[in-house]
Amino acid sequence: MTLDRSKSPEFQIPEDISLQNPIKRTLQNGVHLYFIPTPDIDAIRLEINTDTQRSLGLVDKKLTSFFTLNMIMEGTNNLSASELDDFFDHYASEVDVSSGFENNSIALLTTKKHFSEVLPVFRSLLTEATFPEKELAKRKSQKALSISLQREQNAARASQLFRKQLFGEDHPYGLISEEYDVEIIERSDLVDYYQNSLWFNPEIFLTGNVDEVELNLIADALGSLEANFTEREFPAFQNVPKTREYEEKEKSLQSTIRIGCHLIPKSHPDYHALSVFNTILGGYFGSRLIKNIREEKGHTYGIYSSIGSLKSADYWVVMADVQKQYLEEVITEIYKEIDLLKTELVGIDELETVRNYMIGNFLSNFSSPFDLIGRFKSIHQAGLDHSFYEEKLDFIRKFTAQDILEVGQKYLDKADMVEVIVG
Repeated sequence: MTLDRSKSPEFQIPEDISLQNPIKRTLQNGVHLYFIPTPDIDAIRLEINTDTQRSLGLVDKKLTSFFTLNMIMEGTNNLSASELDDFFDHYASEVDVSSGFENNSIALLTTKKHFSEVLPVFRSLLTEATFPEKELAKRKSQKALSISLQREQNAARASQLFRKQLFGEDHPYGLISEEYDVEIIERSDLVDYYQNSLWFNPEIFLTGNVDEVELNLIADALGSLEANFTEREFPAFQNVPKTREYEEKEKSLQSTIRIGCHLIPKSHPDYHALSVFNTILGGYFGSRLIKNIREEKGHTYGIYSSIGSLKSADYWVVMADVQKQYLEEVITEIYKEIDLLKTELVGIDELETVRNYMIGNFLSNFSSPFDLIGRFKSIHQAGLDHSFYEEKLDFIRKFTAQDILEVGQKYLDKADMVEVIVG
């Protein structure tokens, strides 16, 4: 049979998806470890997730966890910061830290060959960090400057104000850090948090060329650490009508827009339909917002909508930087596009384009072993398992225009929207 190279291969939608469930182990300190062995890849990634300072309600000095995590590599009892850098570089390894709304993360990326040499030093970061005063002063100066600069950047400032409006200025997720919050941080705050609050509700996510040797090394190294476990009550956020917040900057040529609201949790039966609604509206480069406001009117370089993830319930936001003189017109067009999706059925051609895009994007999220554990982690922390992805693929394959119209009518009401404009 001769291959006709003048025709592109026919796009085939898979009937289902088979995902490898992580293997679960429990260390002697009660910490759960989830791992997906991938023997074809000699890299190993070990990530420790814990509850954040904000999720624990520790907000008196709200930048404590930020400085604690970001200073873990500034020296231990036995190695200085430069020696730590040289050590991990020598073994082709990396240590990454991050702190979000709900989870702290400390991750090690290394090779199977060097895992036994690197793990003890990685462990020392969790038990022997020294937090030198000189480095803390330098970090505080850098953070204060960063806060000052973010206040002047429309996009960063708009995102801060959107969080404050969405979650409330008294809720930990809605807090905005100021220079004062940097000034009041002391080394003793970091040491206290490091010793008493860093390991709350820890979980370990592992992938790579892992066998019993590495698992035993991890059990020995991390199973002896003292862990704290506590039941958390996740907040039930409600959409409350609010007036538009507008922080004007006379010299700014553009205005940054944030419009959004609270959504339902991932476990809700309507969640996948909302995901499709979001994609059609502003979730990819062929979306209606892009076609209308970017391509037809030229009022912005980019405008997008997205769904943000939380453990208890997600939230939705439209983001754009627009020419200042067209601000009101753009906001009107955003609501117009939302209303069209709530009142008019999506055409067959657009429906199939979005279906094919979402399936391709969905499958690309599972292209590597590291993707697999990351995707598991995101739904595991919402109390779900891999059936979430199986159900999502099934919905993408079968959704109708009526599904999209109805879900928009149920959950996206203009009266519920938080509007923030900076610029």
